[in-house]
Amino acid sequence: MRAVVQRVKEARVDVDGATVGEIGPGVLVLLGIGDEDTEKDCQYLADKISNLR
Repeated sequence: MRAVVQRVKEARVDVDGATVGEIGPGVLVLLGIGDEDTEKDCQYLADKISNLR
């Protein structure tokens, strides 16, 4: 599992030319999950990211 965390002024997700999600100032997380990753791994990473400054 890998995560890239980036502060953004704004961000959005477009699928087939349509915006499906957007945020203003905040934190953008690009997350890669593999077959071998467990729910415990997900919880660890979620806790770690949520406690970033």
